[in-house]
Amino acid sequence: MLATYLPYVQIILSVLLVGAILLQQSEGSLGSAFGGSQSGSGWHTKRGLEKQLFIATIVIAILFAISAVLALFK
Repeated sequence: MLATYLPYVQIILSVLLVGAILLQQSEGSLGSAFGGSQSGSGWHTKRGLEKQLFIATIVIAILFAISAVLALFK
């Protein structure tokens, strides 16, 4: 029964993971590589929605990895 739903679960998790990654703020632009960062040191504390999105991305990635391992043993 798990083998019938696993591909659909993986598709949903992959779309959610890509969306969560793309929604995160990027500090790795070319300008910050040469010292053009607007926050000064480049380090800041995640708060509010940014922190929730970060944690959700980690959870979705772990669920996707578990589903990929389960797909190996089906």
